[in-house]
Amino acid sequence: MTLALAGEFGWLSHRQIAVMRAEGGAPFPASDEVAEEVPVALVYNGTPHVVMLATPLDLEDFALGFSLTEGIIASPSEMQSAKVIPRAEGIEVRMRIPEQRCERLSGRERNLTGRTGCGLCGTASLRQAVRHPAPVESTVRVSPADVHGALDALRDHQTLNRLTGAVHAAAWVLPGQGIQTVREDVGRHNALDKLIGALSRRSIDREAGFVIVTSRASYEMVQKCAAAGIGLMAAISAPTGLAIRLAEESRVTLIGFARQGVHTIYAYPQRVIG
Repeated sequence: MTLALAGEFGWLSHRQIAVMRAEGGAPFPASDEVAEEVPVALVYNGTPHVVMLATPLDLEDFALGFSLTEGIIASPSEMQSAKVIPRAEGIEVRMRIPEQRCERLSGRERNLTGRTGCGLCGTASLRQAVRHPAPVESTVRVSPADVHGALDALRDHQTLNRLTGAVHAAAWVLPGQGIQTVREDVGRHNALDKLIGALSRRSIDREAGFVIVTSRASYEMVQKCAAAGIGLMAAISAPTGLAIRLAEESRVTLIGFARQGVHTIYAYPQRVIG
């Protein structure tokens, strides 16, 4: 079994399995690396809130990023503690936050497991599902060369995806300096939450750069960027209509189909120069 990317707290981020492979002829035995997804329970002040299926890496970043982008806490300083506890069935992240914040969670518990591809699973009302962050005030300016240079470089930073071909990445990029931080996960929204958590833990100025993601640009991806004060997101695939409308409302520059030297700007083009 490959342990080079062993997951945290006893869980593996990937594992090697025996397979039968066919390449233009009879099948033959081989081995393959497959990504793992693990139930991760987020618990606030002793009260379970949601169980997300996630890659068991960078879980402190994930817990902080999720808490910020979901509006559970208003700043990283409100995360008083976060303890990751392995269980036989998955992983718990037990967090302490101010009691007044926890009281506001009453009635907001997710009533379903958050599936790998779902950022809104289990929300109980339309108000919970579709939120409207304040307009982003970022003054960042990004050239097409910044976007495509980062996209070209991203594959070299996707360590887990290079092994498994099964995980998304979210990367933080500074104009003129390239990729600074990358987080990976089987869920696109989880990868973005991990990235936002990592930036927040290091007090990085989120107005200074932009995000690229290896996925479509769905509503919750734009919402998370807006909630974090990130002014531009570039995705390799398509946006949804709701994502575009939220990007326009929140003043998030939204780029889709960014690949092979081409891209489409769907909202707030003012931040793209050249």
